[in-house]
Amino acid sequence: MQNSNDGFWLIKTVEKKINVKGAAYLDLVLCDSKGEISGKLWDYSELIHGEYAPGDLVKIRGSVTQFNGNDQLRVEKIRPVNENDGVKVSDFVPTAEYSGEAMYGQIMNLIASVSDEELKTLTYALVKEREKELLYWPAAFKLHHAMRGGLLYHTLSIIKIAEDICRIYPSVDRDLLLCGAIVHDLCKIDEFTMSSAGLATGYSVSGELLGHLVMGAMKIDAKAKEVGVSQDTAMLLEHMVISHHGEPDFGAAVRPMFLEAEILSQLDKLDATIYEITSAVGDVAQGEFTARQWALDNRKLYNHARKKPEPKAVLE
Repeated sequence: MQNSNDGFWLIKTVEKKINVKGAAYLDLVLCDSKGEISGKLWDYSELIHGEYAPGDLVKIRGSVTQFNGNDQLRVEKIRPVNENDGVKVSDFVPTAEYSGEAMYGQIMNLIASVSDEELKTLTYALVKEREKELLYWPAAFKLHHAMRGGLLYHTLSIIKIAEDICRIYPSVDRDLLLCGAIVHDLCKIDEFTMSSAGLATGYSVSGELLGHLVMGAMKIDAKAKEVGVSQDTAMLLEHMVISHHGEPDFGAAVRPMFLEAEILSQLDKLDATIYEITSAVGDVAQGEFTARQWALDNRKLYNHARKKPEPKAVLE
């Protein structure tokens, strides 16, 4: 991420707020291709500074300070980019290193390998319906895989580990585990609002009121009736979706109640945790600790630097 006083950023979110003294300021989340940072523009005036929206590219002069142990950019000057700046949106959007088309193709091949016809029919119908969005949708608003193409990246990472588990433990139902993994986060497409740059800018009304677990189960139920798949089969996928967060405190409607649901829940957490730890540790030097990471039980993390910490998975 940039550390200089002058730099170009893409606005992920922006909100005009009023401080305790009655003065206006802009509360921003800014990103480049390597990550994001919160920003504040104090004493904000539309006439002086201009008006901005999510997806805008801007040039900023400012300084990085610490707030509650995290970096924050104090914005001193801001303006929209112009043609002479020679920058484009694609340079500033964190993006999965595999194309959406390549990842989508792998998942469709996996669906074709499923032997249970009902699971295959239902999973194919659910995925095919969202093909356009899946090619670029992120997996999160913040935290793990909050990047263009992150949803397929996270999903395919889980599937790759799940296939190895099925080889090691023959009693695991491969068809059920893979299909559950493929559809478990599908309704994140309905949960987020998006900028023109392909990054989540917040939560939709249905995302706030229902969340992707409940919406996912509803979608499976409706699609099963549409394509003629039995409710018994649909119910297994529905349970995997509503239980994959593991505990009610983390959003699960119920705890996992059969083996494949438990494995999916553990793999979902594992993949997210690997991504979050490597992302955080990659921002500090060898032998240093990160700031406390609230999403990881408020732990500080240590960079031993025995290997370069990168939030990347090999998905070929």
